[in-house]
Amino acid sequence: MNGLNKGIRKVEIALKWDPSPAGQPPTDLDIVAATYLTDDPQDAPAYVVHFDSRSPDGTIYLNRDSKDGKGFGWDEVLTVELERLDARYARVIVGVVIQQRPAHRSFVSVLNPAVRIREGYTDLAVDDFGGVLGATAATVAEFVRVPSDGWSFRDGVQGFEDDPADFTRIMGRLRRS
Repeated sequence: MNGLNKGIRKVEIALKWDPSPAGQPPTDLDIVAATYLTDDPQDAPAYVVHFDSRSPDGTIYLNRDSKDGKGFGWDEVLTVELERLDARYARVIVGVVIQQRPAHRSFVSVLNPAVRIREGYTDLAVDDFGGVLGATAATVAEFVRVPSDGWSFRDGVQGFEDDPADFTRIMGRLRRS
């Protein structure tokens, strides 16, 4: 560590949206997180955390999951404990996927979507997906291990407009800087 800088230690990614109008199929968004190994941080993810799963070591987990946006406040919340993540991991990419059943949807058809990334009480980023309205999935954050300073954060929402099932396989490549 460099001086008093400990880097980012533990983050919360929160997602919300409004329910579909009456008579319309429910809208279901999901937060996903993928880890990448130090040996090849651009390759396929070592593992992916999504609904009904958590990381093998318990450092990445979903606190809240919604299938319809009818929660109070933030509908989905994912916690990433970067300070506990094994040294073999160099990157963590976080994304949002719109489920495509029973209806095809992109962000333009999701009512009032928003994502918030925070460490403690400090908001690192907030976005409304306005820059990726035609996308069916998007990366929303990248955390990179910096050997001398701990973890750093790179924000920015990047859309993905093809089959969301492919998204988790290639989401790390979408974030190349």
